[in-house]
Amino acid sequence: MQTLFSELTSFAREAGEAEITGEVRAITGITLTAVGLERVLGIGERCIVHGSDGPVHAEVVGIGTQGTELLPFGSWRGVAAGDRVEVAIGRDVIRPDESWKGRVISASAKPLDGKGHLPEGTQPRPLRASPPGAFDRKRIGPKLATHVRALDVFTPLCQGQRLGIFAGSGVGKSTLMAMLARYTECDVVVMALVGERGREVQDFIATDLGPEGMEKAVLVVATGDEPPLTRRQAAWTAMAVAEHFRDQGQHVLLLMDSVTRFAMAQREIGLASREPPTAKGYPPTVFSELPQMLERAGPGPVGKGDITAIFTVLVDGDDMNDPIADAVRGITDGHIVLDRRIAEKGRYPAIDLLASVSRTLPDCHSDVEYTLLTAAHKALAAHADMEELIRIGAYRSGSNPELDRAIAFAGPCETFLGQRKADHTPPATAFAEIAGMLDRAGISPG
Repeated sequence: MQTLFSELTSFAREAGEAEITGEVRAITGITLTAVGLERVLGIGERCIVHGSDGPVHAEVVGIGTQGTELLPFGSWRGVAAGDRVEVAIGRDVIRPDESWKGRVISASAKPLDGKGHLPEGTQPRPLRASPPGAFDRKRIGPKLATHVRALDVFTPLCQGQRLGIFAGSGVGKSTLMAMLARYTECDVVVMALVGERGREVQDFIATDLGPEGMEKAVLVVATGDEPPLTRRQAAWTAMAVAEHFRDQGQHVLLLMDSVTRFAMAQREIGLASREPPTAKGYPPTVFSELPQMLERAGPGPVGKGDITAIFTVLVDGDDMNDPIADAVRGITDGHIVLDRRIAEKGRYPAIDLLASVSRTLPDCHSDVEYTLLTAAHKALAAHADMEELIRIGAYRSGSNPELDRAIAFAGPCETFLGQRKADHTPPATAFAEIAGMLDRAGISPG
């Protein structure tokens, strides 16, 4: 009975459209110009264009002297000049529910997994919301066990923290995200696959995430072939779902793959509405949208839960100073760098420990843990400085005792940090192993 009531409510809501209308004047590229709605619609509001191939949902992206400019959540195929444009009410909100756990949904909160109707909750939640006020938030919480050895020791993750994973294509971002989804301590996982390859979505669900990871997860999917408005909305939908569970007092792990594709979608939208391109063709709205979205994650208001967020950033040509990478690095509370050279050596996750930073250090580690981390970090840095000379045989063992100890530590540490997708190690065990390797290499922490 409850499911039937939810279905009827959804139908009534979708059927209750306003009757304020305009008409199509022109279509240029993916931008449609409508007239008669200039005094009714504002930027970001929704409408429906009735073409010969059926209705097309659209969003207002600009208002000019020629009329209201719209972009589609689909294609303008079948739409012609003079077709009716109708204002849509209430399509920029979703109604998440506890039953969404274990489900796969679209950017518009429709089921994609073939499991039938998606029940709606009672509380509407806007897709675009303001982040909590700076003085309304709690502080970042305690350290979380991710069971990923390199992260727990060298770049720890705390409750309410926001981290970026920076890497080129094919270096293991998605696999690392799946490991975090499986093993990180949280009440619910909300994952946004923004602009993902369609072929890889089911592979990711069945192979990378698995039943264990899917059990407490909500997946929001928009594949790369979908319109830019849909890809952008997938990120907003995932954030709104995460905010719903946060406000229920739950600890949410939000995983977004990737922020770069969100920015690319916003770039397409901005250029279509004739914004001037700036850094690498990205218009100004990209750099205003990024903080507005990323700041919604983090510690929640007092009395509510938290959103611990991991955002992947696909760096163009492995350039860590790419404009999007640079912007995200300035917003988040740390960054994890995946290095292609490490991946080519066969060590996964291919985390560059010396280039990665967690801004919750040193407070989140105990004194003993931080001492071990510092000793290990110094040894790895000393080895990295001389690695080329060691590789070509130009360094003679015994000429520098400190470097000899660093070499003795680096090899076992490199092996230890390699971790298969199904492996998971408690943080205490990881620190004990690091302590043992330091001792065997003759390195005294402290």
